[in-house]
Amino acid sequence: MLGVIALVSLGWLTLALPALSFLYYCAMAGGMLLAWRFHSSRIFVALCVLFMAESAIALWGGAQMPVLITAADAVAVLVPLNFVLIALMHERGFTVQSLGPVSLFLFVEATVVAVLCRTAETGLPSAAHPRHLGTSITLPNYTLVIFAAAAAFLLIRFLLIRKPVESALIWALSAFFLSLHFATNPRLATLYAATAACILFASVIESSYLLAYHDELTTLPSRRAFNDSMQRLQQPYSIAVVDIDHFKKFNDTYGHDTGDQVLRLVASNLARVTGGGRAYRCGGEEFNILFPGKNTSDVLDHLERLRENIQASEFRLRGHDRRVAPRGPDRRTDRTRRRTTKGQVIRELAQPPAPAPAPASTSVTVSIGVASSAKRQSDPDAVLQAADKALYRAKANGRNRVETATPPRKAGAKAAGIA
Repeated sequence: MLGVIALVSLGWLTLALPALSFLYYCAMAGGMLLAWRFHSSRIFVALCVLFMAESAIALWGGAQMPVLITAADAVAVLVPLNFVLIALMHERGFTVQSLGPVSLFLFVEATVVAVLCRTAETGLPSAAHPRHLGTSITLPNYTLVIFAAAAAFLLIRFLLIRKPVESALIWALSAFFLSLHFATNPRLATLYAATAACILFASVIESSYLLAYHDELTTLPSRRAFNDSMQRLQQPYSIAVVDIDHFKKFNDTYGHDTGDQVLRLVASNLARVTGGGRAYRCGGEEFNILFPGKNTSDVLDHLERLRENIQASEFRLRGHDRRVAPRGPDRRTDRTRRRTTKGQVIRELAQPPAPAPAPASTSVTVSIGVASSAKRQSDPDAVLQAADKALYRAKANGRNRVETATPPRKAGAKAAGIA
């Protein structure tokens, strides 16, 4: 969007209106098709909102100026509100249950805009309007407040979530505001409308890249990103393999939700690893760390500090065994079996329920194996296999420790917990 503004300001944009219209429709159609293909219903709805708003301006733009300004005021209120609602939507795919209410809502909005414009067309015959300033129109103050409030909300949401869709909604809304401001200039209005559509179009690609190269649960780069980084490694480098100790026990004892919490806890520590390392989640409870330009002796202290930080991170277990008394038919069957009297049942019900056990806390530990490149072992896959073997030794030697593929060269590097 900033590039388009620069081109317009410098006068370097010489495309004719038919070419800009072709670009606009290509961006709209391509964005909708891509959003449908990648099941991005929010981007699809946002493109529909922009298309309906621009169509309303184009439809009533050939009428008298008061009608155009009425249409501009209406869409200036509705589009920011719709973008806020789109930001709050959940991705539910393209089903009748999810898109049916949205379609009905947009149809009602389009009907309201048409009624307002038709009323303005019959009630205001004069073509002059004080808010028409040459190639632009001025929007009323309340619409500016709505735009600013919607942009602030979208910005805060983006800072909290950090997803491409949230960022695209902010910039697309800004581009639409410029398109609306230059509604009386078909070239500029079409150009900024195409810019808004291209922004939403690009966000689908960016979201697909994020899903492909980042792990959604831990937000760390995924195995595909790790494989790409492996291909670009140059000597010297080190690779560390990190595995959560007894992770299967966490899942079997406390459930997969607790297991996910453990993964997030470990990943948050791995994301802050020192020594120039970058962590990747390569599957399950296994993580890899790449240290470009570092040997084993350079990264041992950083890995040991990482291991200690993870062990020191207190993990609060949710009360998983709060439901002690059976529910439903089991409870009724048990009472029937005991043949208790009504008085006994009343006394049992009158007693206060036993307090739920306080959530317990535990610590999570990891085992780490590390290997470095060498002249006789420069293949990244071979270095990764050596780090894997070092990890197996760490597991066999009692877990919660760092093992190296080769003895450390630096004297004194063998500290507590390092072999």
